[in-house]
Amino acid sequence: MMRIEQEMLNLIMEIAEEDERVRAVYIHGSRANPKIEKDDYADFDIAYVVTETGSFIKDTAWINSFGDITFIFEGYQNQNKFFMREVNDLSRRCVWSILFKDGNQIDLMIEIIDEAMNCNQIKNKPILILLDKDGCLPEMLPHNEEDEYVKKPYEDEYTACCTGFWWFLTNVAKGIARDQLPYAKEQFYSIILMTLNCMLNWYIGVQTDFSVSTGINNKYYKKYLPVEVYDLYTKIYSDSDYANFWNAVFSACELFSKTACNVGDYCGYTYNEQEENSMINYLNEIKNRKI
Repeated sequence: MMRIEQEMLNLIMEIAEEDERVRAVYIHGSRANPKIEKDDYADFDIAYVVTETGSFIKDTAWINSFGDITFIFEGYQNQNKFFMREVNDLSRRCVWSILFKDGNQIDLMIEIIDEAMNCNQIKNKPILILLDKDGCLPEMLPHNEEDEYVKKPYEDEYTACCTGFWWFLTNVAKGIARDQLPYAKEQFYSIILMTLNCMLNWYIGVQTDFSVSTGINNKYYKKYLPVEVYDLYTKIYSDSDYANFWNAVFSACELFSKTACNVGDYCGYTYNEQEENSMINYLNEIKNRKI
């Protein structure tokens, strides 16, 4: 049975109170934000402010005190190994992401007091101080939710997004024509999706008077996009069949055109229909070309 939130917080506090190396504890992320609806999938983003990190890293048996573990991801250590250099100074901060057999997950960060005082990891984020044995944590400013809201684009920003979306579709089309599926997919789901999501964020901003956040990786799209727009958005995710891939490409084009025109009208910016028409003609030519 999954342990409830209070049970997990009690255990986190108990371990911190009994360990002299731990001087303070705070929670950040969704569980520290009262405006975010909680569910069983929410991580416990916990920070232990410690006197030093070395002993925690050398002997990690203490982590077992949190419960029966099914998987541990050593984030900072893993980055150092992957890049084969010290991307992260483990003497100042370290992170373990821990999945327990009951389904709970703790993203546990330890950081020395100097790092906590600088608030490097929690600037402009909601936090809740759970324990401060020595009064070592700085006074935390109230979280300003407006910092996370979608911002109205500048005209050059808007124009660059439009031009980029349409131009880089040439790479997608050529990748499909050459039967280079990995290349075509990478171009589509990195560059094209990035510019499309950028426009969709502005579109949501227009619909909400720029008063909401779309969340990490735009996880609130279904909440804020009109049903017909979201349904069209889901069609851009295709399988490896090229016919379906082309359908996804043209769905992305339709969606971008609709939302970009709306954003442009709201902001008083000119949408370049010639760019769109030229690229749609090019895409159709490549799609229908016999090789």
